[in-house]
Amino acid sequence: MLNKYARAFFTRVLTPFAALLLRRGVSPDAVTLVGTLGVMAGALVFYPQGEFFWGTVVITLFVFSDMVDGNMARQLGRSSRWGAFLDSTLDRVADAAVFGGIALWYAGRGDDLVLCAVTLFCLASGQVVSYTKARGESIGLPVDVNGLVERAERLVITLVLAGLSGFEATFGVPYIGVLLPVALWVVAVGSAVTLGQRVVTVRREAAEVAEAEERKAAAGDAAAGAAQDEAEEPGRTA
Repeated sequence: MLNKYARAFFTRVLTPFAALLLRRGVSPDAVTLVGTLGVMAGALVFYPQGEFFWGTVVITLFVFSDMVDGNMARQLGRSSRWGAFLDSTLDRVADAAVFGGIALWYAGRGDDLVLCAVTLFCLASGQVVSYTKARGESIGLPVDVNGLVERAERLVITLVLAGLSGFEATFGVPYIGVLLPVALWVVAVGSAVTLGQRVVTVRREAAEVAEAEERKAAAGDAAAGAAQDEAEEPGRTA
């Protein structure tokens, strides 16, 4: 949902920066790789230490590379299967780093195994939600559903509330640390709902395709039978 409303705005904002990188000879693939490494560093260095404010600042600086590389490719007037594959693959790596860093905090100094489990569910369900769409499309189904919580929503909810919760440890703002657990529960429930939406959609679309194929086969059999009856009709010549 956020993609629909936010992508156009950020495209306009980031276009000059993307053009500057192109003039400097930077490739879209390089931006994709550096952005992913930056997100991983912010998540896996700061989050396990409970530094959610500064970790989120670092991650946010690099997470927009996902839009910059695509903008650069459009300005170059070319898109490639390799670029799309690399971008999608590294997106999954970055997402895993974000939730992995939070899980490490709760498994260690955060000392909360329930929230650690919830975080791991967020990590796994996010990967499966993406897989369901990719797998459905690979077998010829459109998977025509957005879902309640997609990647953009997962990242925005988690990063915004993680950054705000970091105000408690970094700036001494009381009671605000509860925002991160809230974010994790919201993302976990939303991801589960989205997964269900996509599974139901794929099941419906697969049934529709199977039904259409059966009707087509039945029509073909009927046409073949009619042709055979015509050929066998007495007095008719070939």
